[in-house]
Amino acid sequence: MIFKSFSEQDRKLWGKHIVQLQHTLHENDLFSDETLMDLIDRYPRDQYNLVTMAKPGAPKSFWREGEKGNSSGEDVFKAIENGQLWINMRNTHIVDERYQKLIDTIFGELEGYMPDFKTFKHNLGILVSSPGAQVFYHCDIPGQSLWQVRGKKKVYVYPNTAPFLTEPDMEKIILGETEEEIHYEPWYDEHASVVELEPGQMLHWPLNAPHRVENLGMLNVSITTEHYTKDVTKAYAMRYANGILRSRVGMNPAASIDSPTVYPKMGIAAAFKYGGLQKKRAIQRMVDFRVSKDAPQGMEDIPAYAL
Repeated sequence: MIFKSFSEQDRKLWGKHIVQLQHTLHENDLFSDETLMDLIDRYPRDQYNLVTMAKPGAPKSFWREGEKGNSSGEDVFKAIENGQLWINMRNTHIVDERYQKLIDTIFGELEGYMPDFKTFKHNLGILVSSPGAQVFYHCDIPGQSLWQVRGKKKVYVYPNTAPFLTEPDMEKIILGETEEEIHYEPWYDEHASVVELEPGQMLHWPLNAPHRVENLGMLNVSITTEHYTKDVTKAYAMRYANGILRSRVGMNPAASIDSPTVYPKMGIAAAFKYGGLQKKRAIQRMVDFRVSKDAPQGMEDIPAYAL
């Protein structure tokens, strides 16, 4: 079993409000240090991001992209534990079939608890991050949950409505004109739900709710799971089309998946996305360091190259 319990209250709140649940993944051998170190050892270059950061509170412009090079998974773990680093292993369910079985089990249980919760396009990623690391204010396109395996972190979740999240911001993310980060003001925190997440706990929040994360004073291992439903897909297509209509036609389109216009908009989105009419902005990251157990702070500079 993945979930220790799932109540009728949880079912009623799921997708509408923040839900915090107890899970067993921190007891699973798939997330032991040894297994994760082995996974890092063989993780494909095109499926991970390794980032170093300035001290907590610094803007993202101080972040740098790196590589693990020939360092072992143990070396990467130690560098993260003692430095200002994180590694994001994307699409873990594709890289290792054991995690595909795990994500199938997770969503199988959820759909058992909620028969009307029909999901597809599942995704699982693993994040190992340093003490004090932070994830900046941003929103995600699919439905998402955050699972804590090791360490503690503070999660701030904000309303998924203006001014915390605007339709133009969402449209730009979906069209690939910007990354997931969106405009943030410190006073937003007054309206955030703040949860201190510990091993064996997970959070699920309403679709697209902005959030940010602060690690507390220890190495953290976390999991993200993503999913789509028919309504999530409708919302995606609607905002995709609205972004086209706003930027190319100068319209101020309505944002509702219940409107009769949602299906024509899905056609517009498909034409642009799959018909080659909309070109996403290519985000080029330069890799300029690698992990090295013999170097200060566990990393050394290398000649920059495009990722």
